[in-house]
Amino acid sequence: MAKTALTIVFIIICLALIVVVLMQEGKDAGFGTFSGQVDSYVKKNRGRTREGRLERLTVVLGVLFFALAIGLSLKFFK
Repeated sequence: MAKTALTIVFIIICLALIVVVLMQEGKDAGFGTFSGQVDSYVKKNRGRTREGRLERLTVVLGVLFFALAIGLSLKFFK
């Protein structure tokens, strides 16, 4: 029963990870033509922007994905 529930959670995490990665902009997009001052301002406040939140959410979902994948494959959850 628990393995079925964790498999469903795993599938939801997979779909969420796909959506979050597709919502992110490429590394080439952004403030490439502006001066270095704007670039440093953006880097300092990266966590407060939409992109910063998406990157943080990607890391969290990625860690959950790998933890559940390893747990389900090694049969930690029965």
